[in-house]
Amino acid sequence: MAETTLNGLRPEFDERALVERAKEGDQQALAELYERYLPRVYRYVAARVPTPEDAEDLTATVFLKMVDSLGRYEWRGLPFGAWLFRIARNEIVSFVRRARYRDADPLDEALRDPAPSAARTLEDAERLAAMRNAVAQLPQAQREVIELRFFAGLSVADTAKVLGKSETNVKVLQHKGVAKLQRLLAEWE
Repeated sequence: MAETTLNGLRPEFDERALVERAKEGDQQALAELYERYLPRVYRYVAARVPTPEDAEDLTATVFLKMVDSLGRYEWRGLPFGAWLFRIARNEIVSFVRRARYRDADPLDEALRDPAPSAARTLEDAERLAAMRNAVAQLPQAQREVIELRFFAGLSVADTAKVLGKSETNVKVLQHKGVAKLQRLLAEWE
């Protein structure tokens, strides 16, 4: 049985109606799209840029571009989120080209923090650094799949649409990426 929302529509129809309302200038619909996607877009961006400030700036830019481009958005059977994550991906690519990461690393800043919180113990920071290092060592295609699937929380189908790959290819890349991460992290421990 197909999944339905509270209004009885399948999620893609509910989202399509929401997008159409936002395109017509409905501020509440626009706010709902923002609320639905903000956490996942932020996690995706934050996993790919050096500082939380950069992630916040880029996430804001993604949503500004969403608002500016919404009038030109056409429903083509792809989830709205796939279109939005493509904007995010393009913004990250532009950021990297402009900034070349300016040698900033949020983990360095976290380790320099004179008053770390209980959640940011040295062991947690080391584990996070190892994970970031391991993800950075993956081939680009595997890294993108891992980031979209696990940091942004996208489904296999949505990840495939964002990257322009088949679902089977995404599953293979995910499997290979996870296996390589396990090997790399086993070396760290």
